[in-house]
Amino acid sequence: MAASTSAAAAVSFPLPYRPHRALRRHRHHHRPSLLRAASTAAPPSPDLSIQLSPPPLVLSPARDRAEDLQAESRAMTRAVAATVYSPELLASRYGSQPFQVALRAAEVLSKLGAFGLTLLLDQQRGESESSAKRRARAVELRTILTKLGPTFVKIGQGLSTRPDLCPTEYLEELSELQDSLPTFPDEDAFACIEKELGLPLDSMYSAMSPSPIAAASLGQVYKARLKSSGQLVAVKVQRPSIEDAIGRDFYLLRGIGFLINKYVDIITTDAVALIDEFACRVFQELNYVQEGQNARRFKKLYADKQDILVPDIFWDYTSAKVLTMEWIEGVKLNQQAAIESQGLKVLDLVNIGIQCSLRQLLEYGYFHADPHPGNILATPEGKLAFLDFGMMSETPEDARVAIIGHVVHMVNRDYDAMARDYYALDFLKPEVDVSPIVPALKNFFDDALDSTVSELNFKTIVDGLGAVLYQYPFNVPAYYALILRSLTVLEGLALYADPNFKVLAASYPYFAKRLLTDPNPYLRDALIELLFKDGRFRWNRLENLLVQGRQDREFVAKDALQPVLKLLLGPDGESLRVLVVKEAVRVTEAITFGTLIDSYNAAPEFLKPLISSDNPAGPFKLSDVEREQMMELRGRVLRIWGLLRSSDSFDPSLLQPIVQVLQEPEARVFGSRVAGGVTQRLAARLLQQLLRIPPTPVPGSS
Repeated sequence: MAASTSAAAAVSFPLPYRPHRALRRHRHHHRPSLLRAASTAAPPSPDLSIQLSPPPLVLSPARDRAEDLQAESRAMTRAVAATVYSPELLASRYGSQPFQVALRAAEVLSKLGAFGLTLLLDQQRGESESSAKRRARAVELRTILTKLGPTFVKIGQGLSTRPDLCPTEYLEELSELQDSLPTFPDEDAFACIEKELGLPLDSMYSAMSPSPIAAASLGQVYKARLKSSGQLVAVKVQRPSIEDAIGRDFYLLRGIGFLINKYVDIITTDAVALIDEFACRVFQELNYVQEGQNARRFKKLYADKQDILVPDIFWDYTSAKVLTMEWIEGVKLNQQAAIESQGLKVLDLVNIGIQCSLRQLLEYGYFHADPHPGNILATPEGKLAFLDFGMMSETPEDARVAIIGHVVHMVNRDYDAMARDYYALDFLKPEVDVSPIVPALKNFFDDALDSTVSELNFKTIVDGLGAVLYQYPFNVPAYYALILRSLTVLEGLALYADPNFKVLAASYPYFAKRLLTDPNPYLRDALIELLFKDGRFRWNRLENLLVQGRQDREFVAKDALQPVLKLLLGPDGESLRVLVVKEAVRVTEAITFGTLIDSYNAAPEFLKPLISSDNPAGPFKLSDVEREQMMELRGRVLRIWGLLRSSDSFDPSLLQPIVQVLQEPEARVFGSRVAGGVTQRLAARLLQQLLRIPPTPVPGSS
C-alpha cells in the first residue's frame, strides 16, 4: 500500500454513498454535508494514491493496551463464524453440487491436461531438457494458473518455492506470478464493510478512495480516514464468494489427489496430505482477524528496532472479511529512482531487510512468508515497513540452529556433515542413505566455493542446491522453501541497485554474532568446529568473525567469551582442553620470541653483533619459515585483542568472567597444564639456542 506525496492542494473525496440496510427504509435520509464532493475535485492520480484533506482533529495517543485487547476481543467475536478448512465440510457442501463441480473440473482439467500433453510431446521429441523450451512452458503454465483464478494462483506461488518439485526455469517464472485479478465492484466492497462491521459506512469513515488502490486474488484495498480520530487507514475487503470458489477448487483437487495416491506410483508423497496442508494455509489467509493478530505478533517481535515499521491494527473496524490498519506512506522497494529522490539508498534499506529477515528466520522463528516488493515499503524517514501478514510461517527451533551449522559445514567444505544436516532440517527421513548425495554436493560447492563464501550469489547457491534437491529423494519443508524465497527476493531487490551485491556477505555479521555469543550447545560446537580444523586453531577465522560480528549492532564482546569458556572447563571439555593447551603453548612461544625479535631489531646497530655473537641471522636459531609463522601468529593474536578492546561494549568488566572462571578448581588444573606445556616448550627452545641445534620447521600456518 504505497502512497506518493504531491505539492498539489489536498482534495476531499466523498464516501461513495450506500445507506446502511437499517436506514434504507427512511426516504428522507440525506447525506451528511461532509460527503458532498467539490465540483472541482480532481481524479485520483495515476498511481491510484489519493490525498485527503487534513484531519479536523489532532491524532490522539495510542489507545490503552486494555482497551486495545477489548477491541481485539470484539473483532474475534465478529469473526467467530469464519470458515476453517475442513475436508469433511467441503465434502458435505460440494458433494451435493455435482453439476457445478463437474463444470469446474472440465475447465481445470482441459487447461492443465492440454498443458500436460505439450510436456509429453516435448519429452517424445527430446526437447524436455532444453532450457529454452522449459522456460517457454513455464511461461505458459504461469498464464494458465492466472486464468484459473485465486486457488491456482496460490498453488503457483507455492510451487515457486519448491526446488524439490520444479526445475529452475519453473521456479523463476512462477515466482513472478502476480496474484492481481480484476477488481470487483466497489458497491460490493462497501456493502461487505457495512455488513461485517454492522454500521453505515459514513458513520465509520469521513472519507474513502472512490476505487481500490490495490487489488489481489483474495481482496482489494481502499484508502480512508477514520471519522472518530482522523487517522488515515488502509481498508482491505475480501472478494465476494471467494470462500466458495476456493472451497470448490480444493474439493476438486482432493479428489484428484486420491486418484494420484491410488494410481500414480511415481509420486511417493501423500498428495491428499499436501493439498490439505496447503488448503489450511489459504483458508487462514481468508480470516482477516487472524492476519491482524499476525501483524500484532510480528510488531511485538521485530518493531523494537528503530528502522522497522509495522502498521497498527484498528480492531473496532476489523472482522473476518474486513481489515483496517494504519496507512503507511512509502515507496515500493523496487522503485529505486523514487527511493533515491527522497535521499535514501536502496542498499541501506535492503540491508535492514536482510538483518530483520535473519532475526525472523533464525532467532525467533516467526517470519513474513511473502516479502515481495509490494509488501515492503521504504518510508520517507528511511524505515522499512512490512505489510500484508496473511502468509506467515515458523522455523522450528532445532532447524534454526541447524541452518547456522549448515553454513559452518559449507565454509569447512565438510560435505558429509552437510548431507547429515538434512536429517536435522527434516529434508530426509532417517532411513534414507545420504552417501549418494555427498558427491553431488561436492561437485557443486567445490566449484562455487572457489571464491569465498561471502562472495557467492545467494541465487547461485539456491539454483545449485535446487538441482541437487530435484535429483534426490528430498522433501523440502514449507518453512525452508519460504526462507529461500524470502532471501532470494531481497537479494533480487539489491541487485537492481548494485549488480555485485551478495546477500551472504550482508548476512555475515549476524552469523558471526550468533556463533560467538549464542550459548546454544549446537552453535557452540559449530563455532569450535569452525575454529579448530584439522587439530589446529584457525586464528584468521576468529579474527574474521570478530571483524564481522562487530558490524552487528547487538554484538557484545563480553558475551563472546562465555560459551566456549564454559565448555572448556566443563566435564565434557577434555578434547577441547587438549587443543587449547597445545595452542596456548604456540601463542606463548610466538609472543615471547616475537617480542625478543622486535627488541633485537630495535637495538642500536653497534649492540647487535654482541647480542648475536656475530651471527648474521640474529641471536635466534630459527628458520625463515618458522620466524615468519611466529610473527604472523603474534600479529594476529594482538590484532584480535585490539578488536576486543576497541569494541563499543569493551570495558574492564570484560575480564571478569575469565577471572571468575580461573578461580574454580578445574581452572587451576587446566592452568597448570598450560604452564607446564609452556615451560617445556620454552626450555626446549632455550636448549636449542644454546646448542645451536638446527630447527625443525613447525608444520601448518597460523
